[in-house]
Amino acid sequence: MALNTENKIRLPEVDSFLLFLKTQNYSLETVYNYERDLKQLEMFLNEENVSFEKFNKQQVLQYKAYLISRDRKLPIKGTTAIQKLDPASINRNLSSIRNYLKYLIEMDQLIPVQPESIKLVKTDKKHGQVAELDELIKLIESPQKLETDELIGLRNRCMLEVLFSTGMRISELMSLNKSQLDNTGRLFIRGKGKKERFVYLTPRASHWLNLYLAKRDDTAPAMFVPLRGANAGKSIRRISTNYLQAKIKEYREKLHINVPTSAHSLRHGFATYLAENGANPAAIQVLLGHESLDTTTRYVHASDKFAEETHHKYHPVK
Repeated sequence: MALNTENKIRLPEVDSFLLFLKTQNYSLETVYNYERDLKQLEMFLNEENVSFEKFNKQQVLQYKAYLISRDRKLPIKGTTAIQKLDPASINRNLSSIRNYLKYLIEMDQLIPVQPESIKLVKTDKKHGQVAELDELIKLIESPQKLETDELIGLRNRCMLEVLFSTGMRISELMSLNKSQLDNTGRLFIRGKGKKERFVYLTPRASHWLNLYLAKRDDTAPAMFVPLRGANAGKSIRRISTNYLQAKIKEYREKLHINVPTSAHSLRHGFATYLAENGANPAAIQVLLGHESLDTTTRYVHASDKFAEETHHKYHPVK
């Protein structure tokens, strides 16, 4: 997917900024997102025939309106947006520009507007719903009941057990190798931004993971591998994130679980139930691999049921 490179107006030092991000160990996907966001700004400047040097506070407001527009050009050659960006996507784009401007300041370059002058847009503070614990347990156990192939059912259950036990991201799960597991039930993983941390299996998750590995009849280093097809079990193959997400959706529908549930829901449930049982937010931050505690406190929220119980228990007027 090539980015449009035919703009007349160019942002200064973009290539060096992207190189800087790479040297800071940002993932290739993150670097690509920055590049795409800056190309979007370039397209706006070209359409408005405004040079970067004249990108002032008034232009920032116009740029925000441009991002919301349904007919804006996308930074992919020959395409036009069919829907407006949501507030979170707009803020990601604006944050990219702010960080780019901060980089220019560090490099002693002149900038037309200060980073702090680019205000983020207001977002709705919505908390994702988490299924009740008994429903999550039913979901985790369901592959062995719903899959006709015994080993596939065991493998899929094991993946769900590990997700809920550790709170890891689905991308982290799929990149796991068997060598990352030690004999204490601890997994050493490299997460978002290549940050390294330990996550921990519950005795239950350890039981199912050991059972699954004992039944594996291959030498592939990957923890979770396809079990069917010509390349089943080979070292070059891993389970895809799309496969597991589709399976979770299938299991949820068959179990008639009304709350939308995904691999991220298991991570969310992991954090929520730890918090409801009194876990320290700083410890949850470490387990989730969040860089900022602010991210964790936004992420970990009490369920409606827990909030009601807390109100009844601690309100001073009985």
